[in-house]
Amino acid sequence: MTETLQQKLEAAGDIVHFLRNQQTGPNVYPGVPAEHSNWRDEQRAWAETAVLFNQSFHMAELYVSGPDAFRLLEHLAVNSFRNFMPGKAKQFVPVTPDGYVIGDVILFHLAENEFNLVGRAPALEWVEFHAATGKWDVTVERDERTALRSDGRRRHYRFQLQGPNAMAVLERAMGQTPPDLKFFNMADVIVAGCTVTALRHGMAGQPGYELFGPWADYQTVHDALVAAGQDFGLTLVGGRTYSSNTLESGWLPSPLPAIYTGDDPLLVRYREWLSARSYEGMCSIGGSYVPDSVDGYYLTPWDIGYGHIVKFDHDFIGRPALERMKEQPHRTKVTLALNSEDVTRVLSSMFADGRRAKHMEFPSAVYAMHPFDEVRCDGRLVGLSTWIGYSANAGRMLTIAMLDADFAEMGREVTLVWGEPDGGTAKPTVEPHEQVEIRAVVSPVPYSAVARDSYADGWRHKGVGVSV
Repeated sequence: MTETLQQKLEAAGDIVHFLRNQQTGPNVYPGVPAEHSNWRDEQRAWAETAVLFNQSFHMAELYVSGPDAFRLLEHLAVNSFRNFMPGKAKQFVPVTPDGYVIGDVILFHLAENEFNLVGRAPALEWVEFHAATGKWDVTVERDERTALRSDGRRRHYRFQLQGPNAMAVLERAMGQTPPDLKFFNMADVIVAGCTVTALRHGMAGQPGYELFGPWADYQTVHDALVAAGQDFGLTLVGGRTYSSNTLESGWLPSPLPAIYTGDDPLLVRYREWLSARSYEGMCSIGGSYVPDSVDGYYLTPWDIGYGHIVKFDHDFIGRPALERMKEQPHRTKVTLALNSEDVTRVLSSMFADGRRAKHMEFPSAVYAMHPFDEVRCDGRLVGLSTWIGYSANAGRMLTIAMLDADFAEMGREVTLVWGEPDGGTAKPTVEPHEQVEIRAVVSPVPYSAVARDSYADGWRHKGVGVSV
């Protein structure tokens, strides 16, 4: 009999200790080189010219179809489905009955009664569970990410064309002017004789397109885009650089699925339905923040910057809880710009005798699937940092953080606690080290001014999130 997640958690006992000592490192990006050139130039290209992200390998996809597909997805999402029709996409954010985030992905409305969800597994598994156990007339089909399959093929290729010259590159590849799409709208275009679906989208703090189509067209479309970009500074982005793009756009990729506790019968059944080897059973937590209970890691939509998309115009799981939370104090998502002298002190400890600070990898310093570091002010815990890395465009080490509203004032100095307590956990990505404090300045999110302008415009149009 296959072990369930519920059984695994019961055997583990202390869930916080269990997740912090999992043997899983950060999310991997298979199928592409770590660097095509070097990560510094690859980062600069998305701000100065154009880049091509290859997303064909690292994300899972779930196809949902059938007469009840729309109603099922609406039942699970905090955001509104009004005017959601084929040719549009949106952020899909499900929560538990207690109102805590399970995950978020991009939901594509491909055709009547036909949808595709793309991103990390937790939100997809929540949909699969309801399709399998509820009275919904739907069919679901999982297209697993490359790391968990052996055939090397996917249903779709998926590219992101981003940067100031993205429009010019796509125009050259198409041989005509691209359609003028509003944020999160789609249209079919022709590239090298292949039909390509283009989604108006943005990552890395720059406007652009997500382009996808049948796997058989992968090489033809990729080659055509690369050739079209030769005169516009198009740069290929490798896996090492890819994980740092969120630092400038401000999207938080790593909310821990809030399903490990709770006596609600729905959550109990879900943990009994999930395999012990599911995402939730294998993922890891890292960082300086260690709460008494795993509930301390759970996040609300407001924590991760999605409060504006919570709409009470439909019935959905978690609605009563979110209605109660709405008027309560919420954390504010911000960027923290780390003090360069303090970061240099951390790096220089690599050359000192004795105990050292936790190593900082470049450009992404994330070393677990779900990073959580303490943010303090005058010795008081005032928030959490959830993603950290270096931006060559900013010339700074940045983190995406959530602060108590009273401490989210722009320009305020706070302190990031870097490294794990007691010398570190048993994760293979963690070496023996000492915790250190790093000063940081509260800064806007997105950090990129271009992202702040373009994403705000997108939210005015659609009321949706921004990235996969």
